[in-house]
Amino acid sequence: MLYYNTDITFALPKKASITENADKVLSENNKTTQQQQEQEIKQAEDKEEKLDNLEKKEEGAQKPGDLTEGLKPCPDFPPNLVGPLDVNFNVRHTMEDAKELAIDFIQEGGRYKPSDCVALQKVAIIIPFRNRYEHLNHWLYYLHPILKRQQVDYGVYVINQDGEGVFNRAKLLNVGYVEALKEYDYDCFLFSDVDLIPMDDRNLCRCFENPRHLAVAMDKFNFALPYNTYFGGVSSLSKDQFLKINGFPNTFWGWGGEDDDIYSRIIFRGMSISRPDYLTGKYKMAKHNRDLHNEPNPANPNKLLQTQWTMDKDGLNTLEYTVKKIEKDLLYTFITVDINAPA
Repeated sequence: MLYYNTDITFALPKKASITENADKVLSENNKTTQQQQEQEIKQAEDKEEKLDNLEKKEEGAQKPGDLTEGLKPCPDFPPNLVGPLDVNFNVRHTMEDAKELAIDFIQEGGRYKPSDCVALQKVAIIIPFRNRYEHLNHWLYYLHPILKRQQVDYGVYVINQDGEGVFNRAKLLNVGYVEALKEYDYDCFLFSDVDLIPMDDRNLCRCFENPRHLAVAMDKFNFALPYNTYFGGVSSLSKDQFLKINGFPNTFWGWGGEDDDIYSRIIFRGMSISRPDYLTGKYKMAKHNRDLHNEPNPANPNKLLQTQWTMDKDGLNTLEYTVKKIEKDLLYTFITVDINAPA
């Protein structure tokens, strides 16, 4: 007969205790892993939600509406302006940086209108363009917040010259005027080079009783006018003013002269130039080499002697171009055009 010593059964609870401890450790590890997974999932969901919001904006889900009933006109001098601005081209601003600043208020195509008051003007901002994407990033990064603070009802139109022919800034500006009016009943047009940023948001992006020259004090010219009749860089004209001078000349190919022609058109139509003071009108220019196929044209200065007789037959009424593509980004409308440029 076999006898079993039951005293050894005390080891069984000890074995079970080891198992319980292992299960407890495993449970705590699983709990920690689960918390980490939940945190990672939440971060991924937050990121996805942010991207979805950005995509919805870019897809143009909503355009500025006309629900202005009951709203008062915006004040003549916007209350949220900050004055002098720090403009730094040494910091690299990406398109994503610009979108992050504007995503809460901007609509597809670079459109915005204030929601708490009726803007005093509807402003189309026209930028002549070719292969200057780094400068465009800077412009969008700085200007959208400025325009919002100025309570402007606006849209941004980048007019991209197709091909590698000789550049024609003034003709591209004419194209921008025509194309912008196809989308909205703008009554003011601001024409801006892509490499110029205002250094004071009190320099209002709007139209005045006379054509306005905004970039009166560029750092390039030691914050002063290079000459009294200078009208380059950034300017604004109302729809009536623009039509009165037959728009801008189409025949100034290459760099130089078109700004002086525009100035002469304004004077010949009995208007004068409006300007901000030198402090408010400061602008900073992004340094760059002259663009390829935009070299100074020696034929342009001679054309200035004929402006009085050519302006009625060289401008909006003789504008010819072909739209190749229209692309709607969140921050701007990009219109590529063939303007029949010489090689």
